[in-house]
Amino acid sequence: MRADEAARLAGVAATVHRLAVLLAAGVPPDRAWRYLAEGGDDAAVVVTERVAAGESFPAAIAEAAGPSPPTAREPWLALAAAWRVASIAGAPLAATLTDFAGSLRALAQARRDIRVALAGPKATVRLVLALPPVGVLFGALLGFDTLAVLFTTPVGLGCLVVGAVLMLVALRWNRALVGAAERGSTSPGLGLDLVAVALGGGGALDRAVAVVDETLAQLGLNPVPPAALESVLRLSRRAGVPAAALLRSEAEQERRETAAGAAERAAALGVRLMLPLGVCVLPAFVAVAVLPLLYSVVSSTVQLG
Repeated sequence: MRADEAARLAGVAATVHRLAVLLAAGVPPDRAWRYLAEGGDDAAVVVTERVAAGESFPAAIAEAAGPSPPTAREPWLALAAAWRVASIAGAPLAATLTDFAGSLRALAQARRDIRVALAGPKATVRLVLALPPVGVLFGALLGFDTLAVLFTTPVGLGCLVVGAVLMLVALRWNRALVGAAERGSTSPGLGLDLVAVALGGGGALDRAVAVVDETLAQLGLNPVPPAALESVLRLSRRAGVPAAALLRSEAEQERRETAAGAAERAAALGVRLMLPLGVCVLPAFVAVAVLPLLYSVVSSTVQLG
């Protein structure tokens, strides 16, 4: 996992929390963003400039991350969605942003935990991938001309090609395994949270769901999971309790499950990385280090005979 991903999430959370505090204190939204921009917040500078040019706050917020990777843009898109839904529904923005900042901080901590869990497997990969070149150097130190065998004989060139192909496959395989372990949404439970926000404005359920679906589609975010939403609403009707609190609880559960799933993938990565080790790296070590060494020994023996 990239080391700056958790830092980016924490940075967005800090911006959102400052906004929530300013809005709760009665500062108008445009002035709140301007205060943050004057304090050196780059994203706030973008938002302030876009709003001054006539764009709406959600559209300006969606552009705050600039030309960044999708994982870096997603928190800003989620903030834009929360801002739009709260504005349309008439829900209090300060409370909405405070909850959203808490969610981002929890996700940032989960990313840090995953990065720590991945540190061991990644170090193992780097160590194992160094075996073939280390083997070649070790043979040279022992007095065997393995480098000459590799680069000047047909057998050595064949071993070199096989070893290089195997190492390339191992590198790509390892990257794919690590990428799969790192992959995950930065906004789990967002749809359910937004429905709760829309209901907090006093609107009808159908209208709240329609606003959230439209907002998520407009910003290219994942839609509200229909099964999860229907399950919560059924429980709300049976128990006679407000749906908003249940929706927030379900969203929090999604975030916990996402973090737990990512931690499990990171733990399993250590075992899965043994596959490219056994299939590619060790054969590459034999091809590049052992076979040229044996060839050099046999050639020397034959010449002496």
